[in-house]
This record gives sequence, C-alpha cells and structure tokens, in this order.
Amino acid sequence: MKRTNSHPAKPGLKVISLGCPKNLVDTEKILGILVTHFILVEDLNQAQLVLINTCSFIQPAIEESLENICEVIASTRHLSPKPKIVLTGCLVNRYFQEIKQEFPEVDLILPIAEQKNIYHHLKTFFPELRTSQQRLITTPAYAYLKISEGCNNRCSFCTIPRIRGKLKSVPQELVLQEAKELEKAKIKEVVIVAQDSTSYGKDLGYKDGLITLLHKLSEFDFQWIRLLYLYPSGIDKNLLQIIKNNPKILPYFDLPLQHSHPDILQQMGRPFKKDPQLIIDQIREILPQASLRTTFIVGFPGETSKHFEHLVHFVEKNRFNHLGVFTFFKEEGTRAAKLERQVSAQEKIKRKQIIMQLQSKISAQILKQWEGKSLEVIIDRKNPEWPTLFEGRAWFQAPEIDGLTYVSGENIKVGEFYQAQIEETKVYDLVGLV
Repeated sequence: MKRTNSHPAKPGLKVISLGCPKNLVDTEKILGILVTHFILVEDLNQAQLVLINTCSFIQPAIEESLENICEVIASTRHLSPKPKIVLTGCLVNRYFQEIKQEFPEVDLILPIAEQKNIYHHLKTFFPELRTSQQRLITTPAYAYLKISEGCNNRCSFCTIPRIRGKLKSVPQELVLQEAKELEKAKIKEVVIVAQDSTSYGKDLGYKDGLITLLHKLSEFDFQWIRLLYLYPSGIDKNLLQIIKNNPKILPYFDLPLQHSHPDILQQMGRPFKKDPQLIIDQIREILPQASLRTTFIVGFPGETSKHFEHLVHFVEKNRFNHLGVFTFFKEEGTRAAKLERQVSAQEKIKRKQIIMQLQSKISAQILKQWEGKSLEVIIDRKNPEWPTLFEGRAWFQAPEIDGLTYVSGENIKVGEFYQAQIEETKVYDLVGLV
C-alpha cells in the first residue's frame, strides 16, 4: 500500500508515550532533539518514524506496551515504504534481549541511557537529520520538572531500581537552567517529579537538597509549584514549613504509603513501617488544609483479612483527597514475587473494589464542600466536543492523576488562571462557571 505525506517538507514522526510523567519528560526531551527535522503526526500512514516510549512498572503496564508495539507493527506492515520503528523506555531496559528476539520488525531498540544520543542512532536511517537540544513541552498549561533518576530504596515489590538504577540527582544548576527555559515558555505550573523527590541531592552531597531547590524555584515566575512522588520517610518539619510559608508551593502531598499495617509494611521493605499515621498527623498539624494523595497495594503476600481491615479503617480515618489502589503483581526479579502465602487474584480484585468504593464516597463528600464557592482554576485544554467547555484543575488536583474541574465561559484561554464559581460537584470532578 502506497501512502502520501501531507507534509512533504518534513518527514512525519508519530509518538506514543506510555507510563508516568517521568517518562513523558524523557519523551519531550527526545522530541526536542528531533522536532527540527520531523513534523509530529497522529496518523501512522503519514509517519516515516514511529517512537514508542514504553513502561514496565507492573504487569498491566507491560501488557499495554506490548499491545502498542504489536499494533504499530501490524498497522505498518503493508505500508510502502514502512516507517522506522524505535522502542525505548522501561520495557527496553527490563527486557532488552527478549524484545530484540520477539520483535525483529523493530529498527532501533534504545536503552534509556542512550536516549540523549538518539540523533546519532537515527543518522543511519535519516542521513539529512538535523537536530536541536531544546525540550518540546507537550502540556501547554503545566510542565513536569524531573529532578532525579533512579531510587536507592529497596522495596520488595518494586522493579524501578532494576530498571532505572540507583539515585542520580540532576545537579541543581541544571535543574534551574531547565526551570529558566520553562519560565521563558510561560509555563504557569511546574510539577516536580522523580522516583523519590525527597531524596533529591543526597547522592551529590547536598544538605537539604529539596528544600534549597524549592527556595530557588520559588524565585521564578511560576504561579504554582507542585511536588509529586514524596517518599513518606523523607517528610520532615523543615520541608513542611517551607511549603507553609511559600504561597507558590502548593500544600499538595503525593505520598505512596502502600499499606497501613506494620506487618505488611515490614514485608514490603518500607522504612517507615512502624506507623504511617505519624506522617499524616505531622502534615495536618502544620498544614491542616493539605490535600493528600496516596496509593495502596492490596493482596500483598501474607495480607490477611485482619491486615486488610486495618487498611480499610486507615482509609476511613484519614479521608484522603485522592487515592489509588493496585492489586499486587508478582513482578519478575523482586523479592516479593518469591514470598509465600500469595493472595488469590479474585480476593485481590475484591479488596481493591472495597477500598475504591469507600474512597468514592469520601471523595464525593470532600468535593461537596466546594459547591457554591469560588476556586482558582488553571485551564489545561479545550473540550473537543463543546466549544465553550474547558478542562481545568484546582490547586488540589494534580494533572493526569486526579479529577478535573470543568468550566464554561467565554474568551477562556488554555494555560491561564480563572476564578470559577462551582455549580456542581461529582464523585471526582467539579463543574463551574467563569
């Protein structure tokens, strides 16, 4: 099947970025290298190059990555000429040899460490390739700022250290340099991401690395600074005080607690195994208005009905603003995969449903308090179906992972802030008028 390129001046580049915000940052940096030579396209029929940045955090992420790879191969098999296919990301780092054997149709398999050199690898296929080094931001209202790679924690269920390696903090001057570029791009909200944000700078010998960085970032012309991936044991009074005293830094805490019971936390290898309640209490003592997000794993090996009841009561007591639940997966190469007393798949799904049903009621009750009130909302995008409906977020809603605030109004611009009168509240979303 022959195909036409509606952009003959430049070859087409189709990008599929899977997984977390940290992966998206990697994708945007690759796009910055390639965008001078390529034009972004949605249709595979117009692509001369297809880039898939994969994820392999847990089994469903692996399956999603494999499905996308297979779909691209199947959809381009009969094209003439066929686009070049490039795979990178966590799946590549975790299963490089297996991918090489399973997918001979793939033209380039690029480990994460080689992403910065993609220009040199692609010169073989595109001899006229030109390049730049400026990251291409794909989110107009906000941008992620990755401050470190890898993780020194050794949780028994987690594959990240094997995939991404040990903690490697980005030197402060380079983080600030990238922040300056985001400021020039008029980004209003910066979202700090890492595998473990609270450990920033420890490998470089920084004292209070995250706190110092926050002080410096607050001098930039950002309206909101949001922190994600705060490892619970890294929360202390000094960090809480800077968040309390600096209006740019949102009192939003993304804390992956994973469980509440000390027996399970010990099996998980979590360093705060004695009592995670102390962390919640400390945050709310200093910042009573804080918005708390967390994730839990249910069905971890050895989790009895009593352990699970403890978790249910913990959720009922603490009333998290946002909460996600994963069922335990026996990830290859992890210590937890070898543990005895594995919980059945049916029971894991049941426990997840119980927690999420409870959380849906809590979320609806928390959001109900905003009905009839005015909230500052940042606008992320225009709704594709309604010309005067926009999707935005309040300060307690992080991009991609939390609910939305839908707003209607005239002359609304993406990337700007507006005061919205909240007319309706739902389970996870708000609806308002500008």
